[in-house]
Amino acid sequence: MGLPLGFRPTLRLKLALVALTLLALPWVGYRYVQEMERFLLEAQQQALLATARAVATALHERPQLMRVKPAQADAAQRAAEERLRQAAERAEKSGHPVVVEEIGRESGVSEQQSVAEIGAILRGLERSTSRIWVVNRELKLLALAGSLKPKSKPEDDAGDGAARLWRDILGRIVPRPAEDFDEALDEDVLGTGREIAHALLGAPATRLRASADGRAVIVSAAHPIWSRDDVVGAVVVEETTHSILAVRSQALERLLLATIVVFALAAAVLLGFATRLSNRIRRLRDEAESAVDARGRLKRLTSGSQAGDEIGDLSRSFSAVLEKLAQHHGYLESLAGRLSHELRTPIAVVRSSLENLKLEQDPAQRQVYLERAEEGLSRLSKILTRMSEATRLEQSLRSETRSRFDLAEVVRECVSGYRLAYAQRDFELQAPAQVFAVDGSPDLFAQLLDKLVANAVDFGRPGTPIRIALAQAGYAAQLTVTNSGPPIPDAVRGRLFESMISARGERAGSEPHLGLGLYIARLIAEFHGGSIAAANLPDGSGVSVRLTLPLGAGNIAA
Repeated sequence: MGLPLGFRPTLRLKLALVALTLLALPWVGYRYVQEMERFLLEAQQQALLATARAVATALHERPQLMRVKPAQADAAQRAAEERLRQAAERAEKSGHPVVVEEIGRESGVSEQQSVAEIGAILRGLERSTSRIWVVNRELKLLALAGSLKPKSKPEDDAGDGAARLWRDILGRIVPRPAEDFDEALDEDVLGTGREIAHALLGAPATRLRASADGRAVIVSAAHPIWSRDDVVGAVVVEETTHSILAVRSQALERLLLATIVVFALAAAVLLGFATRLSNRIRRLRDEAESAVDARGRLKRLTSGSQAGDEIGDLSRSFSAVLEKLAQHHGYLESLAGRLSHELRTPIAVVRSSLENLKLEQDPAQRQVYLERAEEGLSRLSKILTRMSEATRLEQSLRSETRSRFDLAEVVRECVSGYRLAYAQRDFELQAPAQVFAVDGSPDLFAQLLDKLVANAVDFGRPGTPIRIALAQAGYAAQLTVTNSGPPIPDAVRGRLFESMISARGERAGSEPHLGLGLYIARLIAEFHGGSIAAANLPDGSGVSVRLTLPLGAGNIAA
């Protein structure tokens, strides 16, 4: 499905969408808070179970405290429930925990002694927000101490209206534990409590249940009371999860505040970064559009050219491309002048010969003019041939087959031919007695060497030798052609191996020179996987051209 017409996702919009990945941070934080809440709940269950174990330990092997006479059982249960109700009311009014107990009596044990003994045990172990109660095997409530509600209600935090409003907003987003809830025992707590059932079977257990009004979660832990090998009762310790919920609420509030702050800062930073980036790209676009003036001249880009980031690299790349285009533009301009210069002379020769041929009546002189016209046409043909030579070579290199040949042998054979072709010049060859195995075409390499030697002969000072040296440098072969003569001009030093570049100037000669010889040499060197470069001699007495070709695998020295 494509984008709606006219919709252009800007860089700022894309960065804003990327910024949505920051939502993973609050999700991870929320998961962390959940894990923390689970660990705290487990710790609270273990703490309550330890308290129940301590109370049960104090009541072990004291079965007389767990028994209630049948005639008094119902009355004791009703009295205990009534006292539980009254204790809850007094605790809510006074803010202090109240102990309510109903102990059964047996022969030989006074009620006051039992009450005092169990009450002392419960009061010594109860907490400010926990409740402890004891039941016997008949699920009769024997004693109860403590309250699930805190002694004092938390006071509202002081602050101005804005702070209170902010706390109210956070309270609506992040729920806080309710301090006012019904802590009364449900009618079915004793009968259906699985922790009590497990404890009466001899196994400690914990349980989570909701309060009577559903506004609080109560954690209870039950531990059996033993008399020899029999379970005579159970101790139940209860607490609400308000402390854990309070920690969770604080953590979630801080997480919410941190998320809002981080998102605000990230939005501001991304917006500023996107704005700056967009402005830089827009300036670069404007400069690129105006890089060519009305006269067709190219200028260098300056936007971001000194920056070290990708936009700076892009502007420098654009500038480099424009510089190459400017060089190519200059090459095209010089091409017309060079072709005009090279073609002017043979055309003038042909034109003057034909004009004189019309006026001349002497057959012998007419033959002279015809030969001169043919020479002009031959020169024109050579110019056209050399112009198409580089194109034909580029096409032939794509289909040229490669073979393994000895570079040293080809160099020796070529130098022998040069001594015959250029009898007036001396050639010095330095080549070690070893095999230089190269993958490529020996005919193309010979053509390359012909171009280098022809160039050295043309520019070499008469009476000085042309030195050709072959040596091995690591895994490559280096061929150097050196001649004495004028150095390479600074204007063409870095462009000598480009097409239609020549340092000959207005040198006289019958052969046309279009600056294609060294360009063809570079194409052949690159075909063999090598490189070619030219440099002036250190003393300025001549020029040295160095060709570097990689040696084939398995090259062996003699």
